[in-house]
Amino acid sequence: MLLRFARFVVAMSLLASAAAHADISFDVVGVGANQYPIAIAPFQNEVQQQQPITPVVSDDLARSGLFKVIGAGDLSPVPYEQAQLNFPPLVAKGAQTVLIGSVTPQGSQISIKFHLVDVASKQQLVGYELIVPPNKMRYAAHKIADMVYDKITGFGPMFNSKIAYVVKQGKRFELQVADADGFASQAILASNQPIMSPKWSPDGTRLAYVSFEDQKPIVYVQDLMTGKRWKAANFWGSNSAPAWSPDGSKLAVVLTKQGGSQIYLVDASGTNSNPRRLTNTGDINTEPSFTPDGQIVFTSDRGGAPQIYRMSASGGNAERLTFQGSYNASGKVSADGKTLVFVTQQGGGYKTAVMDMSTRQVQVLTDTSRDDSPTFAPNGRMVLYETQLGGKGVLAAVSSDGRVKARLRAQAGDVRQPAWGPMLK
Repeated sequence: MLLRFARFVVAMSLLASAAAHADISFDVVGVGANQYPIAIAPFQNEVQQQQPITPVVSDDLARSGLFKVIGAGDLSPVPYEQAQLNFPPLVAKGAQTVLIGSVTPQGSQISIKFHLVDVASKQQLVGYELIVPPNKMRYAAHKIADMVYDKITGFGPMFNSKIAYVVKQGKRFELQVADADGFASQAILASNQPIMSPKWSPDGTRLAYVSFEDQKPIVYVQDLMTGKRWKAANFWGSNSAPAWSPDGSKLAVVLTKQGGSQIYLVDASGTNSNPRRLTNTGDINTEPSFTPDGQIVFTSDRGGAPQIYRMSASGGNAERLTFQGSYNASGKVSADGKTLVFVTQQGGGYKTAVMDMSTRQVQVLTDTSRDDSPTFAPNGRMVLYETQLGGKGVLAAVSSDGRVKARLRAQAGDVRQPAWGPMLK
């Protein structure tokens, strides 16, 4: 058990990840108990654009597992304004709402107008216009999907966000960033040495990660707009497991500069001649993660086995959070502070679980057996995590209630260490 735990601390065995430069995509393999039927008609003139809107919106909603998407391209005529809607065919299709819209060039920009209409009442639920450059059509589609999703479910948006993950093919490692649906992937760093532990800044403009390019683990921060990167933690020994403070100015990191693995606080800017030590025990303390209210959850074996604890951002006494089972690690708290996601050992395997922070009730979400690195969607409704299938690392997703499951489509290489970023502005 401790051998597995120790990999979070020092060199953490060679990481892995997805096919380099390849988009990743998820297949839904489990759905919610009651799927909401929504008809989506092709937007007027969308096929004239390099990226049509409605296929992305349909895929987003279907991937959530909560929607049954009904094609409405066979309606005659295909409606794109509310006055054109013919409701009896929509009733016959079983649709409760219908999404219609149009795509119109406006100089160098694109205007996208859409309407979400309730079929029974014939009333508009959402009406909106987005104006974007042609290269932002996927952004607009994700934003529309979020508005529809939030209006119907009330759960808040999650599609218009980014994910980061590490890909390994052969001896090559890449840190990649993609849309939340796995498309539009870009490699922001490539190396013949391991890359691990990517973490998004709260504003989504920077990534912190660990790179072994200098033959030791060093924490870097990279600005995604400029590409500029710098060393945020480069002390004697191992520098690992970065976690952003809620205001984006600090990083909690794990250092071995004084022997054991302990948690320190450093400036994200890299001006860290004197990092502040937060833990001071003879045990392994690792995997820090800030809570929304500025506390830190972390993994420690101070009780004899890996468990998750919580402490103030200034250090001091720690409260143990997990008691069920002999191994609980990789804890992260949802944006609303209500739920802890973590990896727990059960039946000889490692599974993704959640704990209600108020009741401390634990629910195991997955049926896979080698889970790691769980990360919440911005609204806390989905969890992205790494696991192993067929002997290789893959990404998978599960809803926070365990009802909806999705998995990465088969591809070459290993994909691991996912991090789900905040909503895009």
